[in-house]
Amino acid sequence: MKNEFKIIANLLPPQSRILDVGCGDGTLIEALIKEKNIDARGIELGEDNVKACISKGLSVIEGNAETELNQFPDKAFDYVILSQTLQAFYQPENVLEQLLRIGYKVIVSIPNFGYWQIRTNLLLFGKMPITKSLPYSWYDTPNLHMCSIKDFYQFCEKKKIKINMVIGINGKKTSSIYKINLEMKNLLSEVGIFLVS
Repeated sequence: MKNEFKIIANLLPPQSRILDVGCGDGTLIEALIKEKNIDARGIELGEDNVKACISKGLSVIEGNAETELNQFPDKAFDYVILSQTLQAFYQPENVLEQLLRIGYKVIVSIPNFGYWQIRTNLLLFGKMPITKSLPYSWYDTPNLHMCSIKDFYQFCEKKKIKINMVIGINGKKTSSIYKINLEMKNLLSEVGIFLVS
């Protein structure tokens, strides 16, 4: 399981009810069920991923989170997880509002477009960079709304979304992010994980 998923799993108490939005092939859900006895469900757009989840015996529905999260009742889950998907939505603000409505707490991870290697590649080579966390060319990327950890942090403050915790990931290293070290961590983290409510 990738480091990001391990960190997310550590944020979740055993036996909680979670919804993984954009759950992919169900790797995280499967681990949460086995290791933490979590009641995990998923929604996924990709048909092949949904089939992979169902073949593992996971409770996953095929659907577009951008248009179908309204079918879930208020506070139906303890936690809602959105792993590196927010930037791919046409209306990320609306999606986040839905996540906060259906979950008591929300875990959002984002690829950090403020990471120093991305900044350096753009500055030195004048091209959109391709990195391990952003492996796409500009013309085939699913990312519609590029943002940095700092952008999302300030967005949460502006929208009065409570930031419970922020974790920066750089390879296998993790660090806590606070307002006081936001500039430096925004520069040094490839991925940001936000726990919000």
